[in-house]
Amino acid sequence: MVKRIVKKQILLPIIIVLLLIAGTMTVIFFGKGYNINFGANGPVIAGTGLLVATSSPNGASVFINGHLTTATDNTINLAPGDYDVKIFKDGYFPWEKKITIKTETVSKADALLYPTAPQLQSLTNTGVKNPVLDPSRTKLAYLVASQSALKNGIYILDMTARPILTLQNTSNQIANNTVNLFSDSTISWSPDSAQILATVSNLSTTTTYLLDSGSLNQNPQDVTETLPAVTANWDKLKQDKEKAQMDSLDKPLQNVVSQDFKILQWSDDETKILYVASRSATIPQIIKPALIGTDSTPEDRNIESGKVYVYDIKEDRNYKILDNLPQTEGDTPTPIMIHPDSKHLVYVHDGKIDMMDYDGANRTTVYAGPFVDGYVFPWPDATKLVILTNLGNSTLTPNLYTVSLK
Repeated sequence: MVKRIVKKQILLPIIIVLLLIAGTMTVIFFGKGYNINFGANGPVIAGTGLLVATSSPNGASVFINGHLTTATDNTINLAPGDYDVKIFKDGYFPWEKKITIKTETVSKADALLYPTAPQLQSLTNTGVKNPVLDPSRTKLAYLVASQSALKNGIYILDMTARPILTLQNTSNQIANNTVNLFSDSTISWSPDSAQILATVSNLSTTTTYLLDSGSLNQNPQDVTETLPAVTANWDKLKQDKEKAQMDSLDKPLQNVVSQDFKILQWSDDETKILYVASRSATIPQIIKPALIGTDSTPEDRNIESGKVYVYDIKEDRNYKILDNLPQTEGDTPTPIMIHPDSKHLVYVHDGKIDMMDYDGANRTTVYAGPFVDGYVFPWPDATKLVILTNLGNSTLTPNLYTVSLK
């Protein structure tokens, strides 16, 4: 009798420990995406993957292979394979993508939904010429030539400012026409966005002025004779920044970028590079072994000279975006750029503005109204775009407007 009691006292803790281990293993088992399916031949253990579906705005419907399956901000267990995923919300363009699900792997469907009827709001009402975006992508310098000498000149629009009632009147004048004809100047930003060079040309002379981008109606500094020294300093600032960005990359990737990439833009979070291939080459695998759970859009590591690509530094994946880069004139911005959210691209072409995922998928025309000479700039908080337009009225001087993306 005593032996039985002792055995029970020993066995009971062992059984409890085994049950706890079994319970923990079951939780891990299901957490990795395994399910027990009951079929005609009894229970079968099946591996699955997870699809995390999110959207902005949230509360959108998620269709898997054409079937309404769930709503966004949810996780779905799916058997391994390729799936056509569509995320839809009334009043917005649908987001669609083919996503590969792998066992024990989390895949993402992260949809930024664009309104089918975007709101248009004016930023200026005095007429705008030749807007130029600064290197930090937060300020626009532009010219006004339709007012009096005191009101004409160079203006700065700070897109990070938060006006209380309206977007209008957030621009500041930094130079007027009382010193020279700044309303007809050519302007350029310093690499640190702190200064602006304004060059005014007439029949007999060309004069270049240096302006502080943060000072209102200042006395412009004539730097015509010392211009080489100014530009040399700016070149050094630009080179130092480029060197710092290159030094942040692994050595093998530094070699690839320096030899094969003509960089158009780094993403704001510096995890992606938009570039034109400077020569035909093959990008070697940088991260070994390759990461799991990466973007399932097919990549292209065999790059061709002149074609436009995005390289994802974090995932070591490369995507072809365009067969060629459309030519621009003068100060017109590059027609393709990385959106400030670092996840999307803005592409200006044929009188349209397209948005797409950074891998080139889900390309959507968000605006096809009139705008001038391809002047399109993303707002720093990624909620809207800035365009230059006269709304199709050729008798009006164009103004800056915002096009909402949310």
